[in-house]
Amino acid sequence: MDKPRLRFAPSPTGYLHIGGVRTALFNWLWAKKTGGTFVLRIEDTDRERSTPENEAVILRELAWLGLTWDEGPDRGGSYGPYRQMDRLSVYREAAERMVNSGGAYRCYATKFELDRAREELRQSDPKAQFRYPGWWRDKGPADWPIDQPYVIRLRAPTAGTTGWEDLVFGNQRVPNDTIQDVVLVRSDGVPLYNFGCVVDDATMKITLVGRGRDHMINTPIQLLIYLALGEEPPQFAHFPMMLGKGGDKLSKRHGAVSVAEYREQGISAAGLLNYLVRFGWSFDNEEIFSLTELTQKFDWARCTRADGRFDAQKLAAVAYEHLKTPALMSDDAYLAALMPFVAARYGEADEHKLRRVLSVVRPRAHTFLEAAESVDWLFAAQPNFDAAAKAKFLETDKGDVLRGLHDRLAQAESFTAAALEDAVKTWAEAEGVALGAVAQPARVALTGRTFSPGIFDVMELLGRALTLARLQAAMRMRAPASVVSG
Repeated sequence: MDKPRLRFAPSPTGYLHIGGVRTALFNWLWAKKTGGTFVLRIEDTDRERSTPENEAVILRELAWLGLTWDEGPDRGGSYGPYRQMDRLSVYREAAERMVNSGGAYRCYATKFELDRAREELRQSDPKAQFRYPGWWRDKGPADWPIDQPYVIRLRAPTAGTTGWEDLVFGNQRVPNDTIQDVVLVRSDGVPLYNFGCVVDDATMKITLVGRGRDHMINTPIQLLIYLALGEEPPQFAHFPMMLGKGGDKLSKRHGAVSVAEYREQGISAAGLLNYLVRFGWSFDNEEIFSLTELTQKFDWARCTRADGRFDAQKLAAVAYEHLKTPALMSDDAYLAALMPFVAARYGEADEHKLRRVLSVVRPRAHTFLEAAESVDWLFAAQPNFDAAAKAKFLETDKGDVLRGLHDRLAQAESFTAAALEDAVKTWAEAEGVALGAVAQPARVALTGRTFSPGIFDVMELLGRALTLARLQAAMRMRAPASVVSG
């Protein structure tokens, strides 16, 4: 049997929605698991809203997520072109074939005639749903006006049922008398969704169509188009919906819904995908997966039918697991993702320095943005002081240990962590000062917070001049005990 061919076919009319990502992910996982082909097709027939810029965003975000494609508009393939507006001749040929075989027909009804029919129906029965009356259904070439615009309509059967075996929702049957003679091709030659989708899937040899269950209303129409074209339909798998907290359609009022927003917030790509896969799929009680594990474990039999409600807190928790767990993301991968956030914030990103502080940053930072903020002491001119730490360790008079530390560090021959540790320990013992009484005020003075890498590593990373300057600045923050308490 030929290997599966699956596709993701977004419209470049705006940002890449996380609901679309879930669809792309399920198709991508099955393609990768089976050694199949994942096709990216751009459905750009909405000419008013489709832009090259939006297409570029889609390609960029999918690449960032790691959902790479085997065929697509930027890399070609055997079944291109992969933009619908470049395929108008393909749709024209298919439409003519359907008309000639009797599966479709030309309709010359004008907008004025259709609007008048709708209004007459509304006047007679306000609750009735308008159906095209079939004025041109039984007419042929002898009846066609010369040089008049027309659309192509499906000649839908009026009896029987149309059905399919859905990989998620099981057997589905729809009475044919509920299916209208829908428009397939507009008068300008541009296909509507159902026709363009079927022609593309048929000519691109797509074997399985995975999409949200909101598309199930389109499936019977598409099956009839396959039948009229004489093409073998693919398998269908419809996924449950991603909903907002109130059970309504997930939109911006529920929070971030575009991939770009999560990327800019510092959510990891793997963490986002891990959260999204749980909308419609589960694997026992496991919750955390790498993309490799998902590829190995994904199966249509484990897809669920129940809609899910988006939970931003749960997403944050899942994403955090990926950031803090080296088994899910290597240190090298973490650093590569973190460096652009650091560079954007401070104008520089020294990988060597970041690697030295990684063991402290990773367990605490919930996003790459938080991680970048946590290393302000290393790259910014001044650390961002935690107010409580500053008040406790720098603004109260507990003995001027920072002055002695400053003077000892100024005399240090070597400013490496090991040499500094030996020098400071020797000085503290000679002065009768507990090392802990020195380390925490010094840590706050140098980093602005009470947690950091080892204090001597901090000193080495900052260097002699900056270490001494920050200690001096910290000493100027200190207030007499009478002022603090009074």
